[in-house]
Amino acid sequence: MNFEDIRSGKVTDAYFERTHRILETKKIKKRIRAEFTAKNLTSGWGIFTGLEEILNLFEGLPVSIRSVPEGSIFRPFQPVMEIEGLYNDFDVLETAVLGLMCQSSGVATKSARCRIAAGNLKLLSFGARRMHPSISPMIERSSYIGGCDGVALVKGAEMLNIPPVGTMPHSLVIILGSLSSALKAFDEVIEKDVPRVAIVDTFGDEKFEALEAANCLHDRLDAVRIDTPSSRRGNLSEILTEVRWELNQAGFEKVKLFVSGGIDENEILKLREFVDGGFGIGTSISSASVIDFSMDIVDIDGNPVSKKGKLSGGKHLLRCDDCFSEEIIPIGKPYGDCDLCGGEMSQLLSTVMENGEIKNSLPSAKEIQNYVLLQIDRFSLDIK
Repeated sequence: MNFEDIRSGKVTDAYFERTHRILETKKIKKRIRAEFTAKNLTSGWGIFTGLEEILNLFEGLPVSIRSVPEGSIFRPFQPVMEIEGLYNDFDVLETAVLGLMCQSSGVATKSARCRIAAGNLKLLSFGARRMHPSISPMIERSSYIGGCDGVALVKGAEMLNIPPVGTMPHSLVIILGSLSSALKAFDEVIEKDVPRVAIVDTFGDEKFEALEAANCLHDRLDAVRIDTPSSRRGNLSEILTEVRWELNQAGFEKVKLFVSGGIDENEILKLREFVDGGFGIGTSISSASVIDFSMDIVDIDGNPVSKKGKLSGGKHLLRCDDCFSEEIIPIGKPYGDCDLCGGEMSQLLSTVMENGEIKNSLPSAKEIQNYVLLQIDRFSLDIK
């Protein structure tokens, strides 16, 4: 499925296509304002992503879009985006727009939760292999925006303009017959600026393979990665403690411990005091639950209207620059300082597309990630 198939409306629910035919046949053309909100959020908050692809989808169409900045933290029922134009001009794109924001926002949100749990430890995205390859770059971009320091997928890293990250697979150790043989080959062939990280659970005990790796590469070994399968894992914190002890005893205090395999934010919280290298996160990020956004008409030809359960009319989403408290008010209502602390209130929703033209240059993924990290720090969000 390519971009033109999506834009032409082939990726749409049938009832939107039928609605479009009815409106065209009856010659009904009404200008509507539609907003995007999420009603239920498992963690109580989410990270909004997908805006860049949405703007590319709508570029050249006679619609205008207001949106919060990509990477914004949002709460339930807060409008994150609004489209204004003749409904006939974008009715068949609703399915695609929701798909672009729902899945990417879910991935970015899970990544942000892992980022909070990991603190200053390195966080790498290893989950591309769990997803259909056509969406793997999106998974990696969203993981990175949410807070991952790096991504393993070559194409994903290329799109992000960063080097791909990774250690070594078990397959290299198995094919070459031993960890030492695999490490020597890796060290001889792979560029010197790539960290030497040995996987230490292929054939033997983690402690002894860690020592084997350290004695093989000495000061060239950056870290060991423990990816012990669940059937053999036991108490992983004790395994890490033992590996750290033995490496230190042998004079390899600078070799760091890196953990992967079935890790999520809860596991990170349990293990982070035993880990000094970082975490590789796979399925828990790449298969994160989608954010259940919906698009709802809130105004027709300038008249506020909505279905039950929704608030009619266009809206301002305000956030205090000082205390970060938030408020939703009607779009025509003036606003002043924050009622809680007296700080200045900023409008999060701004025009990003006007009559099909993107208003400003789009931020890079790194700039969006920095915005996410700034908000996480200010919000002091808790992992539950």
